[in-house]
Amino acid sequence: MTVTALDPRTALVVIDLQAGVVAAPTQPYTGAEVVTRSAELADAFRAHGLPVVLVRVSFAADGADLVPGRTEAPRPGGARPEGWDALVGELAGHPGDITVTKRNWGAFHGTDLDVQLRRRSVTQIVLTGIATSIGVESTARAAHEHGYHVTLATDAMSDLAPEAHRNSVERIFPRLGETGTTAEILELLAKTHG
Repeated sequence: MTVTALDPRTALVVIDLQAGVVAAPTQPYTGAEVVTRSAELADAFRAHGLPVVLVRVSFAADGADLVPGRTEAPRPGGARPEGWDALVGELAGHPGDITVTKRNWGAFHGTDLDVQLRRRSVTQIVLTGIATSIGVESTARAAHEHGYHVTLATDAMSDLAPEAHRNSVERIFPRLGETGTTAEILELLAKTHG
């Protein structure tokens, strides 16, 4: 187990587990596996009275709030299907959860995530979601820069390409925080908050 500690005020932050994202083919874990493990963590955090933050990405129908700037990779275009940005049912519907809507890869820039966490005296976040090298990694970097302890549930996240997931898990995340499996984090949560 690489993850060594969970602070008394740790929050679970779930990235982009919404209809249109979970439907995409991901590796090394399927969207369904990521949702199941994230829901397990969310249930445990709720049971211990710890915050659960559900982050979703959404854009205006006309695309006016898309991030500008030139890129070499083509950006997804066209209208998105109705409900593509709805949170998956396994995670939605818990009145105590915090929902954050982002327009960028990361969940901090342009949102109230930092304010929501600080108001609850959160000093650490556990991250899950899709895609590992995009939304999860961007959020982990910003959390680290904001001074939070960062833990990454490596089997509760996945990517569009296995090498992108592996690069984040093996090379980037150890520089930003600690990694662990869902089971390891649940075990540590039970010991810390049991």
